[in-house]
Amino acid sequence: MESTLNLPKLYDTAKDFMPLNGTDYLELYVGNSKQAAHFYMSAFGFQSYAYAGLETGLRDRESYVVVQDKIKLILTSPLKSGTDIGKHIDKHGDGVKVIALWVDDATAAYHNAMDRGAKSYMEPITESDEDGKVVRSGIYTYGETVHVFVERKDYNGDFLPNYRKWETPYFNPTSVGLKYVDHMVGNVELGKMNHWVSFYEDVMGFANILSFDDNDISTEYTALMSKVMSNGNGRIKFPINEPAEGKKKSQIDEYLEFYEDAGVQHIAVATDDIISTVKELRSRGIEFLRVPDTYYDVVTDRVGEIDEDIAPLRELGILVDRDDEGYLLQIFTKPIEPRPTMFFEIIQRKGAQSFGKGNFKALFEAIEREQELRGTL
Repeated sequence: MESTLNLPKLYDTAKDFMPLNGTDYLELYVGNSKQAAHFYMSAFGFQSYAYAGLETGLRDRESYVVVQDKIKLILTSPLKSGTDIGKHIDKHGDGVKVIALWVDDATAAYHNAMDRGAKSYMEPITESDEDGKVVRSGIYTYGETVHVFVERKDYNGDFLPNYRKWETPYFNPTSVGLKYVDHMVGNVELGKMNHWVSFYEDVMGFANILSFDDNDISTEYTALMSKVMSNGNGRIKFPINEPAEGKKKSQIDEYLEFYEDAGVQHIAVATDDIISTVKELRSRGIEFLRVPDTYYDVVTDRVGEIDEDIAPLRELGILVDRDDEGYLLQIFTKPIEPRPTMFFEIIQRKGAQSFGKGNFKALFEAIEREQELRGTL
């Protein structure tokens, strides 16, 4: 099967029966929310934003919210044993629980999804404080990951009701230039990719805009298959991966083994200046995957002329790829949790709407080298 790119579908709103305005927030369940918040601030350049916990009336959990431009992360930990949050962390380790989507009508989005076969996570609830009200509802997707629909047209507060402003006046690391969530990648079990493709098509009105098989994404040892789902306006993109047969254990198999379920593999965040962003991240201790230096000897032959000098791309390990719309630059962190599960992609788009097919082989060979060091290949 050839990889296919059908960009007009990204903006085909005629069949977009569940309009989405964008990513509202991502909630990660983590072992220590306060320490995680300081990690994302010091290492990734987020700013303190909001807090909920004992001081706001919660008795079972606490949450710290950090922000960078349009990206909001909630970092949530349990305050006692035996909670659902604690059980989630015990099984999966730290990882993404909630992908929250900003909508105009959370009640209509929920009932629309349920009528189309979704499994309920949270019926519509209205939360309010002195700044107004927010309506939220939610459905399950792959594994224990959920989508929460957030309606905030009647809310004037900073984040959500029952959160208070969280300030760290003596600790305010500068931004590293991250702008918004470009896409989020889910890993699912063998044979389940098409099931979840159908889920996003039938339940949420997404379109499959790009497909890769094991001929596109393979090395000597491992392979995977992937399909990219997008909503009508193109603001939400969810690539879905499943393992394919290979000589050794693929990165998807490794993820599924250690996460112990399907889940979010990586979060791709956009920047307008990837060289500056990666330099800053590296100076703060973030480690990135490295491709062989010979990759850069032929990169301009493959992608043509680009605005950037090759020397800093080579020095930092930034990858380049081109499609019919332009080119992109991308780089991937090593896993940021103890388990070899979740990581981040930093991406800068210079017109390109695709996902770096030309980099797949070099990238996955780099991942295999890391797997070999871990003894999991």
